[in-house]
Amino acid sequence: MLRGGGARRAGGVIAEVVRRARGRALATLAGVIGEEGAGPVDPDVEPRAPAGRGEVSPAVLGAVALGGLLGGLARYGVAQGWPAPAGGWPWPTLAVNVAGSLLIGVLMAVLAGGRAPHPLARPFLGTGFLGGFTTFSAYALEIGALAERGRIVTAAAYLVVTAVAAVAAAWAGSALARAAVRRRRTGRSGGGA
Repeated sequence: MLRGGGARRAGGVIAEVVRRARGRALATLAGVIGEEGAGPVDPDVEPRAPAGRGEVSPAVLGAVALGGLLGGLARYGVAQGWPAPAGGWPWPTLAVNVAGSLLIGVLMAVLAGGRAPHPLARPFLGTGFLGGFTTFSAYALEIGALAERGRIVTAAAYLVVTAVAAVAAAWAGSALARAAVRRRRTGRSGGGA
């Protein structure tokens, strides 16, 4: 146990480590969100908005709302056409979340790698449609329902399988789309016959 001066020195060292770590974390965060006056990183936020007041245009809100409506209706259609068995594996929600993750990976890679997209493409398709199509809330509720029925192993497996499959699908969609964009670019600039 430290006493007297040793405790003060240890406390000072800990305080210095925390101060430095906090400084690095804030610097990293500033790099992620953009420096003051550099404009927002989120392209859906109006660049002219004062710092800290991320204003969204009515067109973006409309695109997100319409996309969300259509995505939610698509998910509802999947649930109606493929009902999950009571107490069984929630296949429809798993399929929707994995398919949506694959598509968001494709979308983001295509939007980042191609010519300048329409300014409402990402809000409508990404945030709106795919955000409305995929569902974290149903996933969480289904895990809780399985656990309440005593299906702890199934609940835990569903929790892990969905998370791993969704991340893998987003990565695969992004990788496939980036490769397709590269092939398309080299095909155009390659000068073929």
